[in-house]
Amino acid sequence: MRSVLVANAKGGVGKTTTATTLAGAFAAQGARVALADADRQRSSLRWLSLRPAGEAAIETLDWSRASEIGEAPKGLDWLVIDAPGSLKGARAETLAAEADLIVTPLAPSPIDLRATLKFLSQLDEIKRIRKGKAVVHLTVMRARKGRALDALEAALAEAGRAPVARIADRAAYVDLAGRGLGAFDRATRAHAALRAEWAPLLAKLA
Repeated sequence: MRSVLVANAKGGVGKTTTATTLAGAFAAQGARVALADADRQRSSLRWLSLRPAGEAAIETLDWSRASEIGEAPKGLDWLVIDAPGSLKGARAETLAAEADLIVTPLAPSPIDLRATLKFLSQLDEIKRIRKGKAVVHLTVMRARKGRALDALEAALAEAGRAPVARIADRAAYVDLAGRGLGAFDRATRAHAALRAEWAPLLAKLA
């Protein structure tokens, strides 16, 4: 089993969009996938509850209570973990211990940049990550061409934290989420551009 933790201490950066999209992408490939929601807001669980019958199956895991973290069925191909906001300290280490890969989304703003760089520095102190047993990948969410994105890219390059994917700000994500769907469900031509944006990250996770 391969496990992906989607995490950032900064809220509102697109963690749930990332987690649900990745889970949907893996399921669409025919893999056995579980989506674990470790956030008390349970946004991923709500998304799963809306998922129509007949779509690629994604198993539901409620990790919103610390005592349930780590509980997963045997035989999974992929486990995707939607981490809570304000993730730090012991809980960050506990969740990181469950992950082979970590995806950290951020939005193109100075506030998000500062918070995310601080979070990444904290991740670097976790023994599992420091020893290279869990690899961190950065993605830019709600990316729009312009000065804000250019400034973010320059700052990340200076920090040695180049993102592996840039996900545009598209209304389609809101529409899909409201129906329990993602960009990789019902592989229509209309969502081809969305899927293309995620391809670099999926290639890194493969």
